[in-house]
Amino acid sequence: MIYPEINAFIGDAIKNFDTIPVERKVVLDKISAYVQSSLDKSKNPELIYICTHNSRRSHYGQVWAKVAATYYGFGNVLTYSGGTEATAFNPNAIKALRSMGFRIEQDAEVSNPYYTVEFDDDGNEIVCFSKKYDHVSNPKFDFCAVMTCTEADGACPMIAGAEVRVSTPYIDPKKSDGTPEQDNTYIERSKQIATECLYVFSKVK
Repeated sequence: MIYPEINAFIGDAIKNFDTIPVERKVVLDKISAYVQSSLDKSKNPELIYICTHNSRRSHYGQVWAKVAATYYGFGNVLTYSGGTEATAFNPNAIKALRSMGFRIEQDAEVSNPYYTVEFDDDGNEIVCFSKKYDHVSNPKFDFCAVMTCTEADGACPMIAGAEVRVSTPYIDPKKSDGTPEQDNTYIERSKQIATECLYVFSKVK
């Protein structure tokens, strides 16, 4: 069972699908179609969310896509993230997820730690760390590449092995770092990405 605080947010987010612009839904529907096609072929859909530093938006995509898939009953969906370079999962992004009900554990005090993200009582875990999109832990073919920032979108016009490539850029919450708006900005970006991931899986049968 998904943790109550996250489940309550999901219920509210579903009510806000109408706030997603029509042109945005056209792009998100391509992700839904990829997931549907994979399931119809009895394959595990694999989604990789990509931004420049694999520190904020791409991790939100990886986490929320897995939560959304689980919520709608598609437990065999696999989600990943990557960047055009490796940095670290940003502490502000982690703080926002924790504030929304996720349980997150860090494995070691190193420059690029591995984090275990838990969202339910069923043992589902998401392992998050910063890496290039072609890292050995990421899929190599028949996956859907979701570009979450315009920089990575422009730098990677083609993702080798991707069956589908879509661009859903989000404003970088980094712009608020060190300001009074910081925490709210990260939470709002997390909520936006969560709502769109939930919309994607609501379209899958």
